Amino acid sequence: MPNNPLYERNTRNFAIFAAMRKYPIGLQDFKEIKGEGFLYVDKTQLIHTLIESGKYYFLSRPRRFGKSLLLSTIKEIFNGRKDLFQGLWIEGNRNWEKKHPVIHLKFSQIAYQQLGLEEAISRELDVIAQELGLAALDADNIKDKFRQLIQKSAADARVVILIDEYDKPIVDYLDDIPQAQQNRSIFKSFYSVLKDADEHIRLLLITGVSKYAKVSIFSDLNNLRDITLSPQFATIAGITQEELEANFAEEIREMQQTNPDILADIKRWYNGYSWNGTDRVYNPFSLLNFMADRIFRNFWFQTGTPTWLVNHIRDHNEFEFENIQMGENILSSFTIENIESITVLFQTGYLTIKSYDPALQLYELDYPNQEVKASLLDYLLSAYNYTSPGKGGLAVTELATAIKANKIEKAVSIISTIFTTIPDLLWSGDKENQFHIVVHLAFTLLGIYVQSEVHNSRGRCDVLLKTSTHIYAFEIKLDGNAEAAVHQITDSGYLEPFLHDKRAKVAVGINFSSEKRKVEDYLVKEI
Repeated sequence: MPNNPLYERNTRNFAIFAAMRKYPIGLQDFKEIKGEGFLYVDKTQLIHTLIESGKYYFLSRPRRFGKSLLLSTIKEIFNGRKDLFQGLWIEGNRNWEKKHPVIHLKFSQIAYQQLGLEEAISRELDVIAQELGLAALDADNIKDKFRQLIQKSAADARVVILIDEYDKPIVDYLDDIPQAQQNRSIFKSFYSVLKDADEHIRLLLITGVSKYAKVSIFSDLNNLRDITLSPQFATIAGITQEELEANFAEEIREMQQTNPDILADIKRWYNGYSWNGTDRVYNPFSLLNFMADRIFRNFWFQTGTPTWLVNHIRDHNEFEFENIQMGENILSSFTIENIESITVLFQTGYLTIKSYDPALQLYELDYPNQEVKASLLDYLLSAYNYTSPGKGGLAVTELATAIKANKIEKAVSIISTIFTTIPDLLWSGDKENQFHIVVHLAFTLLGIYVQSEVHNSRGRCDVLLKTSTHIYAFEIKLDGNAEAAVHQITDSGYLEPFLHDKRAKVAVGINFSSEKRKVEDYLVKEI
């Protein structure tokens, strides 16, 4: 926006304001965030409800969603650090004289990959004992050492036990099942101590990404309250719309001067996560990064998408993850030996709850937002196409540009090239299924209206695309005939529902040769 004094002044003012704001990107320690003046979204009223209404909790949330900060905040509450909570809800609603010792186990920070899980846990228990000013622990195994730590800590007041990312030493080895099973067995023995420690415990909160079947790890902890899908605590991690508008009011006002629809754009990109189908929250990591950079980007997805998960989905020929209905049992349990893609995608944040039917006890799952949907589809397209992540998205961007410009020849050429990177040895087996999966992913990635497998009473259209000027019906054949594909569009009436629409209606038949791995012929016909 050149030669605009108002724009230049607003930009300059924003730069000054942004320099003053400190966003806690990647920070998980409440004491550091408050002590160093970083922005903190006040969750203390809900935390107070949590710690005063129960004793044993389990919470599953995706990575980068504030689980570690939640535990760190609880730790400082029980440490009696009233000075850190000035101006927050809980400051005037708690007896700060009542303190409790805190055992805070953070499995993301112990060296289990180098030392082995048992030795890493043993060393961490020694460190915690030292931090609490306790005498050295002399038990010769981690189970007895943990019991000893709990008992010694609770000598004067019952102990608070906070376990962060309990599942990381298992999740990190899902591509090495024997090691994952070994770590699971170690955990089962380790956590069994907690069942008989009731008299010593004030609060127990275990958090992680995945929820494993109780019989596999927490078989003895049958008193754990799983609040993962609890409506009461649906927003205890993440940022609500109300919290966004209250805590980032100045940033929003600044951005609205150049983009009046900025709130809707932010919501489309980063909101949408839900664990009850009603309350929705933003991914804190993505939102904070956006506020710092002012660029819509896939911040959360880039922090680490496990290759094993994408390959697992590909190996099972899965690709459609929209409007999926599931029962709670499938969503809640996860076993190493029988990995369900939907379960993992939900627990890790790639899918979320869009709605819940209490009568049928069914959850409807879908992508939470633009960031996750576009990124996961790009990864899947790359996996099915055996290319590096990002290359598939680049081809699709070119495809979208061609279709918006009504350049069908160019679009067909791009569709053809999408398949050229698949190695010869991998272009085998069920070629037709692989072909349709790649085509489906490519079209679904388009940033324009697209529907795949659109049904009517006479058949189903492979792809239906709508731009501002055209409505396209694509029928794509493998080792068939382009003319026959167009006839199928017209004979089956795929475009008939849009006859009164002013936009041009176009049938596109494409025939792809599996032998040559390219488009052999295509036909375009305006209806």
